[in-house]
Amino acid sequence: MSVDPNRIIIFDTTLRDGEQSAGAAMTVAEKLRVALLLEDMQVDVIEAGFPISSAGDFEAVSQIAAQIKQTTVCALSRAVAKDIERAGEAVRGAVRPRIHTFIGTSPLHRKHITNMDQAQMLETIRSSVTLARSLCDDVEWSAMDATRTEREFLARAVETAIAAGATTVNIPDTVGYAIPDEFGALITYLRAQVPNMDRAVLSVHCQNDLGLATANSLAAVQAGARQVECTINGIGERAGNTSLEEVVMALKVRREHFHDHYCNVNTILLTKASRLVAAVSGMAVQSNKAIVGANAFAHESGIHQDGMLKNLQTFEIMRPEDVGLQQSRLVLGKLSGRHAFVDKLAALGYQLPDAQLEEAFQRFKALADKKKQVFDDDLIALIDDEIAQANHRLKFVSLTVACGSFGPQRAEMVVEVDGRTQHHIATGNGPVDAVFNAIRAVQPHEAKLLLYQVHAVTEGTDAQAEVSVRLEHEGRVFTGQSADVDTIVASARAYITALNKLLYTSERTVAAVA
Repeated sequence: MSVDPNRIIIFDTTLRDGEQSAGAAMTVAEKLRVALLLEDMQVDVIEAGFPISSAGDFEAVSQIAAQIKQTTVCALSRAVAKDIERAGEAVRGAVRPRIHTFIGTSPLHRKHITNMDQAQMLETIRSSVTLARSLCDDVEWSAMDATRTEREFLARAVETAIAAGATTVNIPDTVGYAIPDEFGALITYLRAQVPNMDRAVLSVHCQNDLGLATANSLAAVQAGARQVECTINGIGERAGNTSLEEVVMALKVRREHFHDHYCNVNTILLTKASRLVAAVSGMAVQSNKAIVGANAFAHESGIHQDGMLKNLQTFEIMRPEDVGLQQSRLVLGKLSGRHAFVDKLAALGYQLPDAQLEEAFQRFKALADKKKQVFDDDLIALIDDEIAQANHRLKFVSLTVACGSFGPQRAEMVVEVDGRTQHHIATGNGPVDAVFNAIRAVQPHEAKLLLYQVHAVTEGTDAQAEVSVRLEHEGRVFTGQSADVDTIVASARAYITALNKLLYTSERTVAAVA
């Protein structure tokens, strides 16, 4: 039992219940990696597996038991002698071994699984816990499907388990059926009605079928439970389990709400643990997952970004550093505001005049409407393009292209030349050729196209295309670059940029001669 009555024992079952997630099986080596990290995190109990289920699981539990030195290593068993003995054998080498035995106590389980009446079940509880206690000083007993068990019978079962030697009794919401106030009331009832409850730690294990696992677990803590069973990333059977990172951070952030209860988990390792478990289990973490999701500390809304730039506490209730991240992320997207845009440009080393900044911001918003997320490389390409086009004689206005398997392809260009809008339609051998022909018609010149090159700035089908165009005129080479999610638009802008450089150089040469 916990020495400090305010300390909440964190029981991690990622390697046992978490592995029961469909497709989440882990190798012995992977389980050991996770277990060693859980020990570094100062998790109190690691439920390493279900030894009777397979030779591989027995091997995993045995290896973990042999290598973990600070944390209790627990093995699960049914209320069957051979299960209990196998579990005892698996954790025999542990510095702090525990056997965890369970039986379904609800009317449904008694009728359809164990085929026992209440008297037979109480005797099975007594004998199974007694056997486990003869093999190990630390024994946990669980009433599977406790939340659908008659309260009076559940209290008798708990009392029986404690009398037989259980040092921890666990009340699972096995099918995720409970509601927080209802579950908290059940814990209060058991504490009041079980006469020997003070001789064992009261634990809870909540499934997430209704999305209430963490809420139910925290309600139980408020009602007097002192051990919470949970998993990294909330993985587990069906909809998963109580999320370890959510419980731990709720206790940390809202400690005063939980009457100063706390846990010993090193929260700085939460993100590392999340990523490791996701990698070895193959269970990806949803982006909006609390605490460890990719968006947990990401801000895209302009209002939120403005607040974050002024004071981080305006929109964050915990520091990203507390869970092992370096900093929050201001994600630039269509909801981002000018403040965040300017701040990001400054971080990238750009300072633009007001007029140019306004045009760049409008181009950014147009880009953000086309892309789900605007990355730093996208911004760099956009701003470089904006700088290149500033004060040029030719300015891109609009472009419409008709292309397909039947030619010729057709481009309709609108370009501003020396402040006057010009419109031209041209055809070509492909859409890019048609666009370049239209630009030549608007601004005739004798330059030769030396290079036309396209590459993606970032990944994905919505990535910007960065186009490079190289023109040669009278022995001199002029290069233009542009980026856009539309490759043809980027091509037009790049060609116009190169042409502007050519025109600027030609004008300076003429002026010098004159």
